[in-house]
Amino acid sequence: MSPTRLVLALILSVLPGVALAQADNLVRTKATNAVIMDVPTGQFLYGKKADIPVPPASMSKLMTVAVVFDLIEQGKLSLDTPFYVSEKAWRTGGSKMFVLVDTEITVENLLKGIIVQSGNDACIVVAENIAGSEAAFAELMNARARAWGLEDSSFANPTGLPHPNQRMSMRDLAKLARHLWFEYPQHRHFFSIPEFTWSDITQANRNPLIGAMEGARGMKTGHTDEAGYGVVGLAEREGIARVVVVTGLGSERERRAAAIDLMDEAFQSFETRTFFAAGDLVGFAEVFAGKEETVPLRIDQGLTFTLHRKILNGASAQIVYDGPLRAPIRAGEQVAVLRFSLPDQKVREYPLYTAERVKGLGVFEKINLGLQALFTPPEGEGA
Repeated sequence: MSPTRLVLALILSVLPGVALAQADNLVRTKATNAVIMDVPTGQFLYGKKADIPVPPASMSKLMTVAVVFDLIEQGKLSLDTPFYVSEKAWRTGGSKMFVLVDTEITVENLLKGIIVQSGNDACIVVAENIAGSEAAFAELMNARARAWGLEDSSFANPTGLPHPNQRMSMRDLAKLARHLWFEYPQHRHFFSIPEFTWSDITQANRNPLIGAMEGARGMKTGHTDEAGYGVVGLAEREGIARVVVVTGLGSERERRAAAIDLMDEAFQSFETRTFFAAGDLVGFAEVFAGKEETVPLRIDQGLTFTLHRKILNGASAQIVYDGPLRAPIRAGEQVAVLRFSLPDQKVREYPLYTAERVKGLGVFEKINLGLQALFTPPEGEGA
């Protein structure tokens, strides 16, 4: 018997829905640039002009914070390290921590001033004490950005104040947020501090997600006339963590609404679904001249995807092999492939292996099989 290419369609556990492949077509936001990231995997779930470097405003202070965290991790700094406040830092305009000239402030308090109060003056204190100047600190930021894979970022200062060389993409900001979250878990609490007082001035955390939605953890807002209003937000719910980044909004109200809407979308519309786990039996292949008529097939690689529900609902799978398979068959042989499809995406193929051994028929059983084939009329014909 010559083998024939056999295709078996599998019924997957999907819900009815419209199968649109691109999440970009399924999510709406007023932000000019935006992104949604799944934090555990680093997978980007949605993007709108996500790779375009734009003025990041104070969202780039996350890079300043990351450099400090990195130096603490290396043992070159501690939270208790005192930094001196220069006149230049004291005179720095824009959002302020209200440092006092010719005093010393610990790294811990400066971090709170940067993250909670978005203090430009605190950033200058950090830059001067670590690198000697803003320009030298910016070089340090750029070096770290290259090392951490931030391909669409460049830095000219630690504050995010307007400069033609101060640029970040939404994708890079999300990558940086993930880096901060995973590499320095002992410092996560800084991003959700609700308020901070310095120089007898109490300022609330500007992040619109904190206190406004379940599981919000920070991270940083930004605003200049050039950039508009933006925010990097991270939230956790039931073991799932997502980052959203938006920018280019026209007001604090628009920023708040866009951030909350996109974060709600991140949790409500996207899910992680496992179609097959590693080692699962996915179907059967027909066997010729064997002790069994079929052999079970297993997949060694799990099929888990984090995507928009409507994309997942359009998934389909087929088992493809040249069959029927001729016995004897060893367990663990690759005899088929699983073709897995998602709407408008390239078909993925995964090898399938026999899960059991199938013995061949004995001599007399083969003779009997041959006689059955000889005296069985073709399908559709009567005796």
